[in-house]
Amino acid sequence: MPIPGTTKLHRLEENLGAVDLDLTAADLAEIDAEAAKIEVQGERLPEAVLKMTGL
Repeated sequence: MPIPGTTKLHRLEENLGAVDLDLTAADLAEIDAEAAKIEVQGERLPEAVLKMTGL
């Protein structure tokens, strides 16, 4: 699964390669099912940043 944002050219090229993928509804359902199994831990941003954003 590509993650946008990078400082390395080879990672940018890797991410851009995802443009050529054609995912079926079954593919997307499988990705969603697997992603739902991931237990998120911790905050999305450092506490100081959260305070600045009001989140």
